[in-house]
Amino acid sequence: MKKIKLSALYCAFALTGCVGVRGDAPESQSASGPQLDQGGWIQLFNGKDLSGWTPKFKGYPAGVNYKNTFKVENGILKVDYSEYDKFDGEFGHLFWKQKLSHYRIRAEYRFVGKQLAGAPGWGFRNNGIMIFSEPPETMELDQDFPASIEVQMLGGGGPGDQNNGSFCTPHTRAVFNGQLTTTHRTSAKSKVYMGDDWVTIEVEVRGGKLIKHILDGETVISYSEPQLDPRDPHSRQLLEKGFPKMLESGYIAIQAETHPTEFRRIEILPLEQAPGQTTLP
Repeated sequence: MKKIKLSALYCAFALTGCVGVRGDAPESQSASGPQLDQGGWIQLFNGKDLSGWTPKFKGYPAGVNYKNTFKVENGILKVDYSEYDKFDGEFGHLFWKQKLSHYRIRAEYRFVGKQLAGAPGWGFRNNGIMIFSEPPETMELDQDFPASIEVQMLGGGGPGDQNNGSFCTPHTRAVFNGQLTTTHRTSAKSKVYMGDDWVTIEVEVRGGKLIKHILDGETVISYSEPQLDPRDPHSRQLLEKGFPKMLESGYIAIQAETHPTEFRRIEILPLEQAPGQTTLP
């Protein structure tokens, strides 16, 4: 993909019409143009529809928003299961159209209602932000999750470890505490978030050099060197297609992982890059 200079990233977002998602946005924010706040954060939703985003559900080609699972109502992005009777394996992801490498992403979210009937227990109050992701177009038709790093968003009350802000490695691996991960999930040192309150999670991504998950202003886990796992069949296919093993950039996506979720803000802050990495994909 053609590379653009960091200083042009704001223009690229402006041309794609990125605006805010929260219903209580300040009056100075236009509903018809890009939203760039005083701190330089760029909002990714227009508060009306899914412009700029592409859904991909297991069993369906990219672009099909199965049963209107992803929707925007009253300025809130919703993962909604009102048209479902039960879960039948239709994991979903909603991809932002632009590939990114050095940035901060910040989301305000909450879990609402009951988990979809027939869903796995681990999906209770479980969602995530996928980073370093492959594009939706390279996912196989019946693929559950994209090759990516998942920033877990968890609510308490479910089975097992519910520490918020952990990371998972679908089709990938990463280096944590100096060791290449061998398990799917690496637990963060964070509290368990109970109830239906809004939660703010941030992720700082500096290429493959450093990734930090931040909750309540504190870093709860950090790691580096995300990479495709050559032991994994889908990752091997990507490598054969010319994808790099070491992941320095990728797409972002949010999940539909069986529990209704609301987002009132998802925003990006472009970051200065290290010497020798002066461009963004």
